Amino acid sequence: MTAQTRSPQPLIVAAADPWVAQTRPVPQDFVLGAATAAYQIEGARHEDGRTDSIWDTFSHSPGAVVDGDTGDVACEHYHRYAADVALMKSLGMQSYRFSTSWDRVCPDGGPVNAKGLDFYEQLVDSLLESGIAPWLTLYHWDLPQALEDRGGWTSRETVDRFVDYSLAVHDRLGDRVRTWTTLNEPFCAAFLGYTAGMHAPGRTSPADGLAAAHHLMLAHGRVVQELRARDAGLELGLTLNFTVADPLDPSDPRDVDAARRIDAQMNRIFLDPIFRGAYPADLLEDVRHLGLTDHVMDGDLEVISTPIDVLGVNYYNGEAIGHEPPPAALDDSLNGGRFTRSPFPAADDAYRHPRGLPVTAMDWEIQPEGLTRLLVRLHEEYAGPAGVTLHVTENGAAFDDAPDEDGFVDDRGRTAYVRAHLGAILDAVDAGVPVRGYFYWSLLDNFEWAWGYAKRFGIVRVDYDTQVRTPKGSALDYARIIATRQLPTPWDGPAGRGGGDDPAGDTEA
Repeated sequence: MTAQTRSPQPLIVAAADPWVAQTRPVPQDFVLGAATAAYQIEGARHEDGRTDSIWDTFSHSPGAVVDGDTGDVACEHYHRYAADVALMKSLGMQSYRFSTSWDRVCPDGGPVNAKGLDFYEQLVDSLLESGIAPWLTLYHWDLPQALEDRGGWTSRETVDRFVDYSLAVHDRLGDRVRTWTTLNEPFCAAFLGYTAGMHAPGRTSPADGLAAAHHLMLAHGRVVQELRARDAGLELGLTLNFTVADPLDPSDPRDVDAARRIDAQMNRIFLDPIFRGAYPADLLEDVRHLGLTDHVMDGDLEVISTPIDVLGVNYYNGEAIGHEPPPAALDDSLNGGRFTRSPFPAADDAYRHPRGLPVTAMDWEIQPEGLTRLLVRLHEEYAGPAGVTLHVTENGAAFDDAPDEDGFVDDRGRTAYVRAHLGAILDAVDAGVPVRGYFYWSLLDNFEWAWGYAKRFGIVRVDYDTQVRTPKGSALDYARIIATRQLPTPWDGPAGRGGGDDPAGDTEA
């Protein structure tokens, strides 16, 4: 530990407590780690040659982010990475999933910046020296603003620039990093950024979102081809975020169709081109008026469907979808007075309905069994036939953490959440799904995109005024799971709802 990291006394739970009355073994070869993203933690906005990304521009736009927060400083990971790696080691993390910043490595989308690569080389070397396997993501939404000014992901030129950047990272780190994922959550990059206006770059065009989605997948396929040609031994893939869209009333064909549209426009729009080399027919019918096929050139789908080795699965919650809005409409927008719209290009008749489940501070329902169903489906319909392994690369919860006078957070709601979802993954493993690992989101409290610093997902608390890191109760519990390879049961513990010092406390809606 360093002076910037506090090490509290472990959260003590009596052995007789029914919360930990029994345990479930975690397979020895199942990897347990944590994840972050460059813009959310690094800070150092203009240091050592880094130039602005679309998130720098967006976060500095009035009304775009809660409280006007930006990632200019964030968690200062750029300067504190060594202490953060030491913290990970102390918690027993087996792998660390992080992203490289396009804007550090190739500022403005141009020539390689050696100083930017120096930082990632030092980070990777530090991880390896600590026995932590690096898992590198090439794109976690920080497109250089200079490329956005030339069309961004709606332009095919961006695909070429992404290949250049990716190969520059591989030139430096290819001998030390074995797992490479191209994209994180292209749904968010394309549709929250180009269609909903909720994320950078803040466009509100269904047609632009579809163009961006296609070019993101094309960029993925191109990079997989290039990296495979360089080193056949690399583990290559990408990470997608999923929902489990259940019809509110399975007997109502209108609700069934609404759920189908959400599944097509969030899940299958990426899965089918990658695994089957074609867009789903029903999706093409839904969006036929929005010009998607105008961007699909000869050979594109063959590139997109280049075989991968690993599929990262990001899951936070499922949804009950109906064809009419709920009586009390859910507010999914963060617009600060700005115009925003649904991220789905052609699902105006699809609405999310609450089901009375516990929720997190994001108002996301806690639904672990949905993760089991998702993993089984992905294996049976996509990954299994292709021989692709699955990792849960993001799963986590924001709660209204209440630190004590020492900065420690006894976050039993988050602890219960992690246990519940690990149990759901083991249920899928028991059903024959080859899930190889789990990465909690996130290692640190950080800049949570349009929510700024208002929502805390970390298992390590960050005091943004002092940058002191303090492992929460959930971090200590996770560390015990890693060390003992045992998952305490029952999965939902005493705190299916709430966080902070009150295990039964309500969360912010």
